[in-house]
Amino acid sequence: MTAAFKLSFALPGDRDDIAAKLAVPGGLAATPPALMANLSRAVGGLDLMGVVGLAETARIDDAVILYAMWLGAQGKTPAACAAWFNLGVLHGRAGNPSAAANAYRAALQIKPDMAEAAINLGTALEATGQTDGALAAWRGALPAPALRQVLHNQLGRVLEQQGQLGPAAAELRASLHISPDQPDVQQHMVHLRQRMMEWPVCDLGVHGLTEDIAALHSGPLAALALFDDPADQARACADWIARKVPLPGGPLAPKQGYAHDRIRIGYLSTDFCRHAMSFLIAELLERHDRARFEVYGYCASPEDGSDIRARVMAAFDHFTVIKGMTDTEAAQRIRADEIDVLIDLNGLTKGARPEILRWKPAPVQATYLGYIGPVPLPELDYLLCDDITIPQELEAAYSPKPLRIAGCYQANDSTPPAQVAVSRQGEGLPEDGFVFSCASHAYKVTPAMFQTWIEIVQAVPNSVLWLVDDNPQAKAAAQARWAQAGLDAARLIFAARVDPGRYRARLPLADLFLDTSPYNAGTIASDALRMGLPIVTLQGQAFSARMASSLLTAVGLPEGITRSLAEYKARAIDLAHSPDRLGAMKSRLAAGAWQNTLGDAKSFAQRFEAAIASVALRGD
Repeated sequence: MTAAFKLSFALPGDRDDIAAKLAVPGGLAATPPALMANLSRAVGGLDLMGVVGLAETARIDDAVILYAMWLGAQGKTPAACAAWFNLGVLHGRAGNPSAAANAYRAALQIKPDMAEAAINLGTALEATGQTDGALAAWRGALPAPALRQVLHNQLGRVLEQQGQLGPAAAELRASLHISPDQPDVQQHMVHLRQRMMEWPVCDLGVHGLTEDIAALHSGPLAALALFDDPADQARACADWIARKVPLPGGPLAPKQGYAHDRIRIGYLSTDFCRHAMSFLIAELLERHDRARFEVYGYCASPEDGSDIRARVMAAFDHFTVIKGMTDTEAAQRIRADEIDVLIDLNGLTKGARPEILRWKPAPVQATYLGYIGPVPLPELDYLLCDDITIPQELEAAYSPKPLRIAGCYQANDSTPPAQVAVSRQGEGLPEDGFVFSCASHAYKVTPAMFQTWIEIVQAVPNSVLWLVDDNPQAKAAAQARWAQAGLDAARLIFAARVDPGRYRARLPLADLFLDTSPYNAGTIASDALRMGLPIVTLQGQAFSARMASSLLTAVGLPEGITRSLAEYKARAIDLAHSPDRLGAMKSRLAAGAWQNTLGDAKSFAQRFEAAIASVALRGD
């Protein structure tokens, strides 16, 4: 039961006399009737703080009398709701729930939204056997459903930002119980469950909300790990675009393009900062042939003061911060610069500004690197890829049209990584065991893939699985499934997230990288190969499920590519049992396979530019 309101006060004048009478044996009950009338007038003249202070020091029966006296004189004032409430608390303590209920009703007549009174009224009615009345009182204490829904969503949003994934999911589920038809909330719930490895991720536990509906509303990022079919990914993305990206107007750019001496290529991003995309693309920007291209940057990124941000900014011929601009203003700035080919580096990832693209500020617009899947935005003309990530036979499933870069699609930076001293002992790994590793985010891990990892470790004695400690919920979920499979907890090891230098340096401490599917590792896979760590990947149908295959093909390790879970499992086990075959893969990597292919930034820049030049419009 809610405690009485407590207020402090001083006791001048009549209050001292009343306090003295309360201290007499027998209290107010023993006061002669003639004196009681005078006392009642004195109590009625007190302010609320005065009567509350006296009641706090009095016996329950005296406190009840004090409140009754005061309410007799001032019971119609707005402040009387607090006195009625406190009187209800006192009746409850005295074992008189009927009187308590009456007091709470009086409080609610003055202040109908006094939730504390409604809650206590329900408790008092329940004590008298009036269950239906209690339920009605409690329902009355609840905010309106629409308000509760908003509050749950706000709580969920902030908790998610704070990394409190479990509490965030609980708030969003409570919101969906009020109104299941909230696609945005469904989207966040699905991705939260992916991040926490709560499977099946689309079973949100909400009546009337099917897994198919949740999957449709899963959003672009979650869809890459949910679906291997690019058509399914496209449907989820189209649903998100229809909900989130209205058509503002346009087109702003002339359809025929411009007649510039050099092709003006513009890059639009919210990740020109300490982000994986910037680490990949920095050298491409630096190596653009300035005799043929003029390079513009449009930045909505955080000002993080990082070295990579400074490097990227310096690589542009023209750099414009659009973070403070509206989408319309940013689009108009791009149009004013007469960009020939605008390359969006976000796609549909966090922070993207697709509304800018909807203005069609450049005659040719392409999406690259940020989102490796279909982006069915009508104003986009091309999706940059390669022959492996989107083969000709799967082209029809993609929008916008695939534009292939010769060789591998992925830009890379040839700058040698920092030399950081690491050891198995320092990372908590066994010195002589076989280490399978996956450094990808937990949301990319599927039930089928994790089960396959379990079976691989079971088949290789003295082996361990080394994962990233992404968040406490995912770690606990993985450990629970590991224990259910009967595996020793010591064979599942988690690595803390660290700075890029140490992250790369510790990759070769593992023996074999086990890729995720249908959302492969991208930047991480390239880093693993660069550092000499072989990969086994499961190639699927979607771009996201073929990234690692493109990388492995580029470096000359096609034996790392498998096309079924059974083959994936068998290949990983075979390599663990075949030190000669695994050693040969490592030797090829150690001999410069990455540096001579994926790391050849000069060659990549030329191939990238050839693709861009092939679609640039040259005006009338």
